[in-house]
Formats: sequence, structure tokens, C-alpha cells
Amino acid sequence: MQSDRSKSLLLYHFVVVIFGFSSVLGALISLDAIPLVIYRMGLAALGLAIYFILYNPKYFILKTSMWSSVFMGGVIIAIHWATFFYAIKIAGVSLTLSMMATGAFMTAMLEPILIKRKVLVYEIFFGGFTALGVGLIFNAEFEEFQSILIALFSAFLSALFTILNNQMVKKAHPITLSFYELLIGALVGILYVLFFGNYNLNDFQFEDWDFVWIFILAFICTSYAFNVSIKVMKHLSSFTIMMIINLEPIYGILLSLAIWNEKEYLSPMFYLGFCIVLVSILMNGIYKHKKES
Repeated sequence: MQSDRSKSLLLYHFVVVIFGFSSVLGALISLDAIPLVIYRMGLAALGLAIYFILYNPKYFILKTSMWSSVFMGGVIIAIHWATFFYAIKIAGVSLTLSMMATGAFMTAMLEPILIKRKVLVYEIFFGGFTALGVGLIFNAEFEEFQSILIALFSAFLSALFTILNNQMVKKAHPITLSFYELLIGALVGILYVLFFGNYNLNDFQFEDWDFVWIFILAFICTSYAFNVSIKVMKHLSSFTIMMIINLEPIYGILLSLAIWNEKEYLSPMFYLGFCIVLVSILMNGIYKHKKES
């Protein structure tokens, strides 16, 4: 029904705004990246576990053959979020999100290597424009060279995680995969802190509004948003979902500008590079949709 589609469309835009807001929360929370990720993944897993118990305990069931892939997914997403929040804390929301926008093309470039599909010429073409945009951002914000590399590495991990999950989702329910990946990521983070990280209990203590921000990040930006994003897939096409999710960097940057004003302003060349990256992603999506329709 059209009304269901319209409601799903508005709801998914709201979810993507929430996803964009998670980057702002990462900047607001005083905790270092790794403690922040442990809280986020652990509490989000708890939220999903409560949801399973109340609505469908069968979501806990996972095939034995899936465990190695799910473990890998949990480790990858944990490192992705750790590098993502670290980049935000040292470089700001706008610069980090501009690099995360390259994730769609990284996925397109990695898929032929990892799942043995043929290389598509138009993906290379639009990928070239993406590289041009990233080059302009590098040139405009060269003093943030290290931060940009960290954010690009985070985008690479996001692309890797997407490809892995796209293969696993054919064999298990998405929300089940998400629960165990979040749980594994939190446990791996705790093990890292216990045996390798230079952390103590003070590094996990909340300051000021940290508890509120962590609560929103874990339960609303992760558990709730993930559940809703699955439900709307019944009424929206893959193309529509992909195009909306590509707006996440814009929403995140606009939110950061609204909150921090001048602090988040960057050079005009940065915004030119970001626009080139974004337009490349959108044009790639539109071209692919027309080609397949």
C-alpha cells in the first residue's frame, strides 16, 4: 500500500538521521574510543536480547556453521567503530563523515576481489570521481593527514563488514547476526582492555551527561534504529534504501554544524571535495538502478 510505503520512507529518513546523530554523540561523550565502543556494543546487545526475550526467543538461534563468520564480523565492526570514534575525537565530525562516505565505493571495489564477481566499468568510472573528491579533501585539510587515513581505514572496515554480512544474511536472520556481532565485539573489546590496553576503571567512568549520551547511542542509535531499518525493508526497494543511507554524512555534518557552529566549519575546498564524493555515490546508485531496471 502507498500509505505503508510513505510511512516507511519517512521513518527510514528518521532512522538515517539517528545514524548521523551517532557521530555527534561520539564527539559529545568524554570517554575514549575503545571504552565508548564497549559500552555501545554491550548495551546494544543487551537491548536486542531483551527484545528477543519479549517478542521472539527464536532469534537467539544461530547455526553452528555461522559462528566463525559471525566472530569475524564482530571483530571487524568493533575495530570499525573504534577507529570511527577515534577519528571523530581527533578530527571532528565533518571530516570523519566525509571519509566514511567513500564506503559505498570501497564496497564496489572490494566485492570483485572477495566474492569473485566481475569488475563493472561504471563503478571504476564513478570511483575515479570519488578519488578526486578525496584528493581535494586531503589537499584542503592536509594538516589532518593522519586523521583522514584513520577515517579511510574505518570506511574500509565498514565496506568489509557490509560484504561479509551480505553473504551471511542469506543464511541467518539479520537481527540475529547483529546481536551476536555486537556481543562478540563488546567481549573482544573487554579482552583487549584487560590484556593489551593501557586502561583502568577511571577510563570507564561517566562525566556530566555521558550516561545519557551512551544510553541514546546504544539503545536508540543502535538497537532501535537497527530494528526499524529491518522492518521498513518490507515496503522499500533496495535502491531506495541505499540512496537514503547515503544521506547519512549530510545529516551528520548538518547536525554537527548546528551544534558546534564555527568549530565544525572547514575550508571551501573541503566542501567541494565532499560534494564530489557524494554526487559520485548518488550518480553511481542512479546509474546502477537504471541499468538493472
